[in-house]
Amino acid sequence: MTLPGALLVPALPTHERWFVESQQAGDWSFFLSPLPLVLTAAVVVAAVAWRVIALRVDRPELPVLRPLGRLVPLVPRLLGIHLGVALLALAATGAFITPSNDHLEGVGGNALLLVEAGLGIWLVTGWQLRTAAALVLGLAPALALVAGLTALGECANLAAVAAFLVVVPPGPDAYGAAHPSRAHLRWALLWLRLGVGAALIVLAFSEKLTNPAMAIDTLEHYPALDVFALVGVHVSPETFVAIAGATELLFGLLVISGAFPQVAVLVAMVPFNATLLLFGQTEMVGHLPVYGVFLALLVYGSSEETFRAVRWLPRRSARRVAVPAAA
Repeated sequence: MTLPGALLVPALPTHERWFVESQQAGDWSFFLSPLPLVLTAAVVVAAVAWRVIALRVDRPELPVLRPLGRLVPLVPRLLGIHLGVALLALAATGAFITPSNDHLEGVGGNALLLVEAGLGIWLVTGWQLRTAAALVLGLAPALALVAGLTALGECANLAAVAAFLVVVPPGPDAYGAAHPSRAHLRWALLWLRLGVGAALIVLAFSEKLTNPAMAIDTLEHYPALDVFALVGVHVSPETFVAIAGATELLFGLLVISGAFPQVAVLVAMVPFNATLLLFGQTEMVGHLPVYGVFLALLVYGSSEETFRAVRWLPRRSARRVAVPAAA
């Protein structure tokens, strides 16, 4: 098969820093070469067209998934569990916020891991999660200090879940059912989409589009990632990296757009789950918050009452309107 045919096969997204020795990003010469630039332009055009078309469809795009809408009140509780289990599992393996940040030492490092574990347990309990989520956001300076600003961007998905829970925490009943106002839900979903989308975009550049050496190193260590070879397509490592980076960039833009969330999530879940077969527990723990976000977008996108909130973006006239205070 030729290169155009290969582009129809989605490359599996993965986090190289979790599995190979980290290398510094910043090789913009690779990104500015013809293929990455063409793929990036195509991805941006596709994401814009995706949203324009979606805005013309005033209903959930997959009616068969409508029963999932019954879970809407429980989404904040489920997100809290996903985030809590992820933090607790990371702390148990000696990693702070991300599996690649597992080199903490001394009293300070142990203290951060204890705080991480404590917040994980707190989030799982479901009690006063607004405070717990705010404290998770407060870990950002510590992460930037020990791992750098790039790691902060790569972990924006955890911050996105925490920000959602600050705006829309679980309710006080035994099951944590939440019934936020439309304004609160819109803003909470916006922070959720922006955070997860930003993390995917940062990863596309920091581990692939401006870091081809590390991406190729990962491919050499784990040749099973080359899904093109599995279907008889042979592309160069550089071409694979460009396609993989563009794929991750596309997922990030689609999440931010909020358009056709049911289809977008179902498509994205295929490559995100496929990597579990190769990387196992580390991949599952690292992606737990993302799985929670996918569940949230799928549930809210399947409800007639909430699907419009998933794709909502503030308008210019809304700039003068303050973000609604948390209830």
